[in-house]
Amino acid sequence: MEKMELSPMRNMAKQKPEKPRRTKRVWRLKLNVTWQRMKKALKSGLRNRLRVHLASNLNKLPTLKINHHDLAIIRPIQHVMKKKKPIRPTMPLEKLIQLPYTAADFVDRGDAMTPTNSPVENISTRWRELHGLHNWEGLIEPLHPWLRREVVKYGEFVEATYDAFDFDPLSEFCGSCRYNPNKLFEELGLTKHGYKVTNYIYAMSHVDVPEWFERSHCTWSKDSNWMGYVAVSGDAETTRIGRRDILVAWRGTVAPTEWYSDLKTSLQRLGKTNIKVQSGFLGVYCSKGEFTRYNKLSASEQVMEEIRRLITFFRDRGEEVSLTLCGHSLGGALALLNAYDAATYFPDLFISVISYAAPRVGNIHFKEKLNELGVKTLRVVVKQDIVPKLPGFILNTILNKFTAITGRLKWIYRHVGTQLKLNMLHSPYLRRDPDYTGCHNLEIYLHLLDGYVSKTSKFRWNARRDVALVNKSTNMLITELKIPECWYERPFKGLVLNQYGRWVKPGRQAEHIPSPLSIESCQEPPPF
Repeated sequence: MEKMELSPMRNMAKQKPEKPRRTKRVWRLKLNVTWQRMKKALKSGLRNRLRVHLASNLNKLPTLKINHHDLAIIRPIQHVMKKKKPIRPTMPLEKLIQLPYTAADFVDRGDAMTPTNSPVENISTRWRELHGLHNWEGLIEPLHPWLRREVVKYGEFVEATYDAFDFDPLSEFCGSCRYNPNKLFEELGLTKHGYKVTNYIYAMSHVDVPEWFERSHCTWSKDSNWMGYVAVSGDAETTRIGRRDILVAWRGTVAPTEWYSDLKTSLQRLGKTNIKVQSGFLGVYCSKGEFTRYNKLSASEQVMEEIRRLITFFRDRGEEVSLTLCGHSLGGALALLNAYDAATYFPDLFISVISYAAPRVGNIHFKEKLNELGVKTLRVVVKQDIVPKLPGFILNTILNKFTAITGRLKWIYRHVGTQLKLNMLHSPYLRRDPDYTGCHNLEIYLHLLDGYVSKTSKFRWNARRDVALVNKSTNMLITELKIPECWYERPFKGLVLNQYGRWVKPGRQAEHIPSPLSIESCQEPPPF
């Protein structure tokens, strides 16, 4: 433990006091200067003393809690500073200092624990503004609390596509969703948001890949993967948000064939226009096969058919309808392609895109066309994440600095929409090790969003989203919190003990077994 620095006033005490030779005015000035030095010395000594006990990342919080050990140190110093008539009354130091979460905060204490849900407000009068009517001007710096909750909410809808995706290589249903549409939100604890799933989306990667990329053992489907879902707001949520909201959530890259599609950097023309998009993303979005069970219709055709059905149904009832498309990584790219389709077919529909860690998708003409169609896009990115800088990490970064010269080139990728940039260094709970895989994780994004205030502000001290969620599939939390890494997995890795005392892999319940019928549209949406 480092020794506390000696206060300068201790050396002053050893000096022999001078005889009074000056006027009272000079003495008052001298006492005032001495008192200022004493206060400065006490503050400096206290700061050095506390530095020994506090973690190196405490200064990332605007306010900190204090324990009894440190309080015992502070009280004697406060006693020294105590005056009958303080010149500037200040708030007690205990209220100015507040420690971040510790390992003890993650021990179950029942009703004494703080809920993770923030209160929600009625946004019916401002929903268009929150969804980009004015391109989020004045809502990002600083981040409006209503906008923060909405962006986190849609991020949790996207996170559901990862949590429910069965990519166990030993599962006979590898590549499917673990739950049927009617039980998805119930199983994942998302019923609180007031939406209901109406249909699933399946996609295939129409690319030639090495044999070891393919799922040779899978009996469910060798060609298709569950890629997301379509949902719609219930009556109560519709009243709160001011319109009937149709939601499309797209999953990011998981399957090897999807990674293969991501790595393709060539641009492909859309029709006879100058609009070009990344060929790999377009392949996932538009590929279909006559002899496949789940992709006789492409992902594009599936989602547009469901959107068209829901819009017709609710508009016939006289309701105002909006379309919100969201996705992470590859899902963010698919959401933009989906927005292009939807805006073309429904020019009078309010369409917004909220993407997380999304790469570049198309050229300057693709960007201009989306702006012309009125699509509002909010891109959430993390400074340390490399994926939003792709494709063309080096070339596009250099050329984009010369927009006046290269702005009209058809082969240069361009980002679309308004950017909300986060920084991992702002959170006191995240490790400082450079882990580029962890930086891309969606739970990291949601954690940083929950604590974000502005570029110049520190991490929000009253952020309520559960910090333990960061380590669901990463190891990005500081070790002091003692949260295990990659803790989100099935008990006993999916095995169960049967009545004969044998550990076996259970079969899926009949209601959760995927069926091609699940992608066919029903006549009416489920009742709310």
